[in-house]
Amino acid sequence: MSVSDLLVRRLGLMDYEPVWHAMQAFTDRRDVNTPDELWLVEHPPVFTQGQAGRAEHLLAPGDIPVIQVDRGGQVTYHGPGQIVAYPLIDISRSQMGVRALVTGIEQAIIDVLKSYSVDAQLVKGAPGVYVDGVKIASLGLRIRRGKSFHGLAFNINMDLEPFQRINPCGYKGLQVTNLSAFTEVDMVEAEERLITSLGKVLGYNGRLRLVGGGLP
Repeated sequence: MSVSDLLVRRLGLMDYEPVWHAMQAFTDRRDVNTPDELWLVEHPPVFTQGQAGRAEHLLAPGDIPVIQVDRGGQVTYHGPGQIVAYPLIDISRSQMGVRALVTGIEQAIIDVLKSYSVDAQLVKGAPGVYVDGVKIASLGLRIRRGKSFHGLAFNINMDLEPFQRINPCGYKGLQVTNLSAFTEVDMVEAEERLITSLGKVLGYNGRLRLVGGGLP
């Protein structure tokens, strides 16, 4: 295992808060010899509100918990059937830059969708990935001491009703969709394609290393 590898952890279904706090702790304790990591997870139903999040975008959360978090962006929803991926990257060491990281993540999602014959686009001024103007993946990062955490949420085959309880990402009336609306899809296979795509666009070809499924 090398400092230039990308260690991949497939966490399965885990509550949001323990994973969030583990990301913070990993980011705070890592040093120049710590390899980058990519965590893949599904969360039980939860709304997360970004640092600049406004209460007016929480319309009727009901019985789904709302957690104020330390990423950028407004409110979004996580639930089973959605792949959440957290790239924990030392962008100072890689000299990647924040913009290049964001662009790479968006391109990785677009490439996965293309592999399913789904044509996806970006929308100027609205981070994330869209299919015909309907959002299929969201993005919210935090950079601390030159290290990234938080990441992306990619809707595969989830219950979309909770998105009606918020203004997704702060956009009133924004429509969201699943990959399963366009093609038959298996969660595990979609996750594998996303891991491969992220490794490629972020420059880790041949240096992906699957490690144990638990948190570090």
